[in-house]
Amino acid sequence: MSDWHNEQAKPVSTRAEQKQQYSENKLVKRLHRNVGQAIGDFNMISDGDRVMVCLSGGKDSYTLLDILLELRNRAPIHFDILAVNLDQKQPGFPEHVLPEYLENLGVPFHVIEQDTYSVVRRVIPEGKTTCGLCSRMRRGALYNFASENGITRIALGHHRDDIIETLFLNLFNGGRIKAMPPKLLSDDGEHVVIRPLAYCTEKDIERYAETRQFPIIPCDLCGSLPNLQRQAIKEMLAEWKRKHPGRIENIFRAIGHVSPSQLADHELFDFRNLECNSKTALALADTSAAMPDPLAILAAN
Repeated sequence: MSDWHNEQAKPVSTRAEQKQQYSENKLVKRLHRNVGQAIGDFNMISDGDRVMVCLSGGKDSYTLLDILLELRNRAPIHFDILAVNLDQKQPGFPEHVLPEYLENLGVPFHVIEQDTYSVVRRVIPEGKTTCGLCSRMRRGALYNFASENGITRIALGHHRDDIIETLFLNLFNGGRIKAMPPKLLSDDGEHVVIRPLAYCTEKDIERYAETRQFPIIPCDLCGSLPNLQRQAIKEMLAEWKRKHPGRIENIFRAIGHVSPSQLADHELFDFRNLECNSKTALALADTSAAMPDPLAILAAN
């Protein structure tokens, strides 16, 4: 059969398929651009870094790993990527999913096995949320592994929505203006934590995960109660987004444009020693003394 007949035999994509492909291409470019910009803005990754991508099995961490692998192929610097999963021995956890996925992808990985589930169940009363203790124990296990394996960057999958939600959680429930920084030095000064998805929206990540068909592992396997406070914040922000377009973007922009002198934290800004310039004050005083009294002028007239 001739080449012409082969061409004629190829299925012609419909306009809807072309539109979908165009939309997916824009999504990929946007996510890659946002991740690249975040890495550049905060100097997240340098030449020779050994980056540990914490892979939970959720859409965020899958997306993080996928984009970092692609960016590494085009980056002008060299850095290594190691995918790490913490198997917390939760009943029903499909422990085969992540190893099979990573082996097929050809990505170096390690599974940390630590029974934090039993500890949490023993310590936290029935019916109470386990997220706080669970996250602290998970962080400790990851930090220990990083120290023992020469990891220079710990990459987490938190995105822009996570950062904004955390801001309001701390504001409403903790009385603090505090969010999630895109780059963080651990309290002991031993680890640098990065969040390359800081400029990415959850909506984009959801669409990307669907397009890539990641083998998502549900996050409710521990049977803990949902974080009702965070869910309330999500609903509030969703309503703001519907009623006030651009408000969420402005909130995130504000997190990166802080004016300490316009707040009231006397430990962050030196209000105690805040005084006007003495020379300027004297000059203003002299000028004021030399000017005629407007009331006296009115009385004379």
